[in-house]
Amino acid sequence: MSFAVKVTGHVKSVVDAELPGLTGSLVASGITAGDASLWGAAAEDEASRRLGWVRAVSVSRPLVPEITALRDELVAQGVTRVVLAGMGGSSLAPEVIAQSSGVPLVILDSTAPGQVLAAIDGAAESGGLAQTVLVVSSKSGSTIETDSAKRAFEVAFRDVGIDPTGRIVVVTDPGSPLEQSARADGYRVFLADPEVGGRYSALTAFGLVPAGLAGVDIDDLLDEADATLLEVAIDSPENPALVLAAAIAGGGAHRRDKLGLVTDGSHIIGLPDWIEQLVAESTGKDGTGILPVVLLPVSPELDAKPDDLQVVRFVDDADAFHLFERHTGEVLVSGSPGAQFVVWEYATAIAGRMLDIDPFDQPDVESAKEATRGLLEARPAPTAPAFVADGVEVRVSDASLAESGTVAGVLAALWARVPADGYVSVQAYVNRLELPQLSGLRELVAADSARPTTFGWGPRFLHSTGQYHKGGPATGVFLQITERTDVDLEIPGRPFTFGQLIQAQAAGDASVLAEAHGRPVVTLTLTDPQVEVLSLFEAAQ
Repeated sequence: MSFAVKVTGHVKSVVDAELPGLTGSLVASGITAGDASLWGAAAEDEASRRLGWVRAVSVSRPLVPEITALRDELVAQGVTRVVLAGMGGSSLAPEVIAQSSGVPLVILDSTAPGQVLAAIDGAAESGGLAQTVLVVSSKSGSTIETDSAKRAFEVAFRDVGIDPTGRIVVVTDPGSPLEQSARADGYRVFLADPEVGGRYSALTAFGLVPAGLAGVDIDDLLDEADATLLEVAIDSPENPALVLAAAIAGGGAHRRDKLGLVTDGSHIIGLPDWIEQLVAESTGKDGTGILPVVLLPVSPELDAKPDDLQVVRFVDDADAFHLFERHTGEVLVSGSPGAQFVVWEYATAIAGRMLDIDPFDQPDVESAKEATRGLLEARPAPTAPAFVADGVEVRVSDASLAESGTVAGVLAALWARVPADGYVSVQAYVNRLELPQLSGLRELVAADSARPTTFGWGPRFLHSTGQYHKGGPATGVFLQITERTDVDLEIPGRPFTFGQLIQAQAAGDASVLAEAHGRPVVTLTLTDPQVEVLSLFEAAQ
């Protein structure tokens, strides 16, 4: 299935106005040719080392037989359960690929101790560790979440008499600390193209190794992508990447800077989450950006139709576009997973050029990591809550937010801080396997605040939308949800536990948002999560 895009109403006017400039500047063919000057002199050095994704299909082809051979080898040993430890682009793309293919792949992109334990123990029907292989994916090789998971699995394998060198597969960049340690320890290593940034790595080893080992036909995925490459390389008004870029970044001073992503019958599961990290991390900097908002077909934003939200609707078949004619002013998109990856990567890079920013750097991602490291080293006592109500500890960045003395009052005070062009970000640092219903809070908050609302599982979002929160427009307010739990797990070789790590990550990000960027932050800690979620939902209505 090829890629198709349709625009109507006001967005068609925007696209029609932008396309002549985009085609005339030869941006599509320039990207394909690896022209690093497209994003300006300041970005040229970074861009010159980050355009490898345009050749990812051809570079990745030789990986297919290697991955297939390892898959067959593992299956012959009875190893059929694949766990992926990775963050951001290293986990979101393979998650989309596996889910959309109906193939089981366990994603471990959390430091919540209960979630780590669940990944280690595994479901009984999956055979647990006896049938498990762990894929460790990290470009830098120093990602703390991924390193911690690797350490925990190594000990767990040894504890049941399994040699981890036969059960851990590493995906990383050449020359990274992880490659060096993995080879020294005897692990199987797959090297990715170092000239591809993490969020553009869907069609590299980072996307293909875990998905292929899980059982996905990755050759077919590359064929889908290959069939789209010519379309996006041509400087033509019919180029779907140019149309999409114009739709999401065009409009000049009247640009809609929020992007509503709604799946309406598409078979590609989780695609909006992957697009969210690609677009937010690529564009959210220098005080500008595009904020993706993942929506349901019944989300409040679709009824409210805020004038700063551009909706993109994913449907299964372009032949069905006419069924959505009532949704005038939206962008309708259809295409295979491989085609979606290619077109969105091109469109995002082009959008960066339109916004006059470097779409390949992430200057603010490191700040939360530094704050986390500082808290783990200093281990300060937790700050006292402003108050406790119904088992919920309330902490605020500004004492005036807590004047009501109730959770509902605090939330109302936080919504009152949202500017007319602002947004709410809900961030849940919890075990999402135990509290999956917490994601439903997004819909209630969007209705109650009457503003576009994002939802992110912590610490996963720190490697994606976290860049936008700090580098994008200063229009967000932030609601953190944390939990107090008796479940914890040591991190072998580290002086802190997984429980202490996730607490430090939440506190570190809150401090950067509030103290370094002046953003309003409310942190609600559930002392009995299974009980207090209901009271939290009531307060948010």
